Amino acid sequence: MNSFASIVEGISAFLWGWPMIVLLLGTHIYLTIILKFPQRKIFTGIKLSVTKDKGANGDVSQFGALATALAATIGTGNIVGVATAVALGGPGAVLWCWLTGVFGIATKYSEGLLAIKYRVRTSDGTMLGGPMYALERGLNMKWLGILFCIFTAVAAFGIGNTVQANSISMLLTETYSVSKYITGVAIALLTALVILFGVKGIAKVCGTLVPFMAFFYVLGCVYILAMNYNFLGETIRVIFESAFSAKAAGAGFIGTTIMMAARYGIARGLFSNESGLGSAPLVAAAAQTRNPVRQALVSSTGTFWDTVVVCALTGLVVVSSVIAFPDIDHTDGAALTKAAFSKIPLGSIILSVGIITFAFSTILGWSYYGEKAVEYLGGKRFIIWYRVAWIIAVFVGSVANLSLIWNIADSMNALMAIPNLIALLLLSKVLVKETNKYLWSKKLDETSNEEIPLITKGSR
Repeated sequence: MNSFASIVEGISAFLWGWPMIVLLLGTHIYLTIILKFPQRKIFTGIKLSVTKDKGANGDVSQFGALATALAATIGTGNIVGVATAVALGGPGAVLWCWLTGVFGIATKYSEGLLAIKYRVRTSDGTMLGGPMYALERGLNMKWLGILFCIFTAVAAFGIGNTVQANSISMLLTETYSVSKYITGVAIALLTALVILFGVKGIAKVCGTLVPFMAFFYVLGCVYILAMNYNFLGETIRVIFESAFSAKAAGAGFIGTTIMMAARYGIARGLFSNESGLGSAPLVAAAAQTRNPVRQALVSSTGTFWDTVVVCALTGLVVVSSVIAFPDIDHTDGAALTKAAFSKIPLGSIILSVGIITFAFSTILGWSYYGEKAVEYLGGKRFIIWYRVAWIIAVFVGSVANLSLIWNIADSMNALMAIPNLIALLLLSKVLVKETNKYLWSKKLDETSNEEIPLITKGSR
């Protein structure tokens, strides 16, 4: 078993190494250029995300779709993951993580556009979409869509389920001495109450939970930064200098190379905002929107909030706390996170609420992703069984040792990206055409006249 675990860990490290980083970041930059920097319209996307598209086709509002995607994206990686990047790559990793988010906005925009462009509807009016439909309908590569769904269904149980449940149970056990079994039962019951109502139930809960958790965490980080005010100038200087300098970072940090700062910062940014992984389009396809570009803009705001805002704030909190309190152990991500927040009054409460709400929302969001993958593979009849398995896995994740599961899920997560990136790159002409038609021609309010294909039972 130890040998198998080592092999899986090696595969995971390879998949998330430089080849994947170059592929994802390269796609971000390429799409940014050919789409004429859609990042310029990020505030338009924010406005659209809270505007109802009355009369448009879809199962949930644009905000509901965005909230569900954000629920799945904003997880413990935004807190512990950023600290891990700083521990391994130095403070410069924060800047690289932030830059990845800025360029990743174009990729998330593109995923949302293709999700609407190639979505289908069932006989009961339910909207289905995502990379598998773009591959099948846009490129006639259904076999690759099937592979994407297999990777997604497996990865969901790791990164979107057991790992998140484990983060909650570990926090409550170590901080408040709550039994892991009690935590496991509680989270499983709460999850069941939400996911059994399907996408509308998930979107409704996420639409309430996400704004609260994001506002609370951002406010908490701003509070900590205010407490560390005297060290903010030094913090920003150290982050920028260590991002582009091979010299030791100083300020209590171990010296790292530019390559290390870039590698860990970019990898954390990519992994955190999920731009290019193909997960967010699965729920974007259900949005009520009058044309593909409107939802594309709304989807792109997910990366903005996740990385450009939340990850950046976490990075500033962590680095400023190390500078303010040099005795903090900054060689381990989890320990660094806990120490950085606990040094400030109310910091431990901010961290606890942040991890619990972020992790639980991720469980809800990824349950929908997994369901859509299973539905594509076998139809709706398997969804109820998937939900049951999902609820059981939440409990198991709360009480089990997950090092092996994490690495398996990590590998599947990386493999998800490959079919999705193929769809994005091969359909880039479609992306340019639709963007020019609606965005740069100032026709965002125009309703698409393209018919959404109806799929019948057995057509899969």
